[in-house]
Amino acid sequence: MKPISILCILLLSFFAGEGYSQAKNNKTQYYVEIIYGDTIQAIRLKDLPIISKKKRNGMSNARYQRLIRAVKLTYPIAQEANRKLKEMERHLLTLKTKQQQQQYIKNVEEELKKEYTPILKQMSMYQGMVLLKLIDRETGQTSYSLIQELRGKFSAFFWQGIARLFGGNLKIEYDKEGDDAIIEQLILLYEDGLL
Repeated sequence: MKPISILCILLLSFFAGEGYSQAKNNKTQYYVEIIYGDTIQAIRLKDLPIISKKKRNGMSNARYQRLIRAVKLTYPIAQEANRKLKEMERHLLTLKTKQQQQQYIKNVEEELKKEYTPILKQMSMYQGMVLLKLIDRETGQTSYSLIQELRGKFSAFFWQGIARLFGGNLKIEYDKEGDDAIIEQLILLYEDGLL
């Protein structure tokens, strides 16, 4: 080996030393180890969840793929709903009268209708049910209780009746340990960019 290339390798190993850096997702780690005088660059990879067919509760591959598509479509909407709800709650505290609060809620509702009606119209009933579960996961409240809180008991009762008419349920809750464990695993994969 030429002396110049040996010098370059020594300089690189000197600057790398016992170096350590972390990727943007905070799960993949790059580091350098010196083992018996040899400098070795290593990567510690993030953990990958493995979802076996046994954990899918006998769900066929077609149903599993359908659930993946539903989660990919609805999870960002549920996150946005949570963000919007928190923003709305903060702003409602600054309003003094009940009339101002009702007007603000009405304005936000109109804004949301304009933005999300085209997306929601394209959703299937199944995707809508997944969305209701994910809204409960993100906000900690069922869609029924959110409507009741923001629009009143009559409005919540009315929309629950409409949902039941079409086979839905606004009172559906998210159960990450039980029925919705598969959805929870898919969300973890989605957040890691693996879905």
